[in-house]
Amino acid sequence: PRKISVDSAELSATFARFIAEPFERGFGHTIGNSLRRVLLSSLEAPAIISVRIEGVPHEYMPIEGIVEDMTNIILNLKGALLRRLPRQEEVRSREQWLVETELEVSPEEISSKGLCRVTLGRLFPSSDYEVVNPDLHLFTVTIPMRRRIDFRVAMGRGYVPSERLVIPDRVVDEITIDALFSPVRHVNYRVENTRVGQDTDFDRLLLEVQTDGRVTPQEALSFAAQIGKAHLTVFEELDPRELIFEKGESVGDSEREAMLAKLAKRISEIELSVRSGNCLTQAGIQTIGELVVMREQEMLQYRNFGKKSLSEIRKWLEKLGLSFGMDLGRYGITRDNVKQVVADYLEKKARDEAASLILEGEIVEE
Repeated sequence: PRKISVDSAELSATFARFIAEPFERGFGHTIGNSLRRVLLSSLEAPAIISVRIEGVPHEYMPIEGIVEDMTNIILNLKGALLRRLPRQEEVRSREQWLVETELEVSPEEISSKGLCRVTLGRLFPSSDYEVVNPDLHLFTVTIPMRRRIDFRVAMGRGYVPSERLVIPDRVVDEITIDALFSPVRHVNYRVENTRVGQDTDFDRLLLEVQTDGRVTPQEALSFAAQIGKAHLTVFEELDPRELIFEKGESVGDSEREAMLAKLAKRISEIELSVRSGNCLTQAGIQTIGELVVMREQEMLQYRNFGKKSLSEIRKWLEKLGLSFGMDLGRYGITRDNVKQVVADYLEKKARDEAASLILEGEIVEE
């Protein structure tokens, strides 16, 4: 693949559609499915794994001055979305952080409406975290109060139920919470055909990524690609030899036009001997393009075509900078489509010449 783009029409902070092309046939599904699995299972993000509210020993009890009971508060906390940018000295991604806050609700806040809604943003004033959904409702206070509330935040991946969470210094009244670490909500992909030159059987991969805001879709896809690459490097140790890949650089329009001009030449335009010309005519070869995709051994199989004729044609091709058995893939030309490509070029050339004559006639009249 030579390029990846983002569909700007539907781009947002949490959704993006990526388009990567061209892939060799079949690789669209291979890469798309691999990235989808990594995106859904292996990306890390912070999540609240426990909460401790002063005066609340367990999760099955009401709290004086708060409408919701502890069970409802825990359910609300599961929707908390935090984004943390680790400091340079922090190298352990599974490290846990304790966030200590003190909730103070004044009488003035209560007197206006009789209720005070406490949101996630109010309980996370620390600059170490960016609260993605600060308006998330946690509970409602009905009387003035001051309580200490501690949260424990950790980095992880996937979904981890509370009974599997390991908290080394957990205190007695600290309540663990099921943690949804994965920041990716949905991933869809589909594969379409795309054109490279005249070939239409290459793959275009369309990948749709939706996150919850803790990472952007661009970050999520980049992280997934890095994780996948890291897991494949171990197989390189089986054999130290390295493959050398062709760059597959595309040619410019002028270079391709010059090559097509040579390939579109008819055999009759070349000064060949009568014997050689008749042999090519009997073989059904009408243009230089149809000739250069043939191999020398194939030419010798035609009736009355000998080494003398082969040598004569080879010299003429060398004058044009061509040869037998040429690989014209960089121009989008193959053995199967060379006739059609040449025909399309000649048709386009004829249209351009006709348009040019019409334009010249209009200019003369003016």
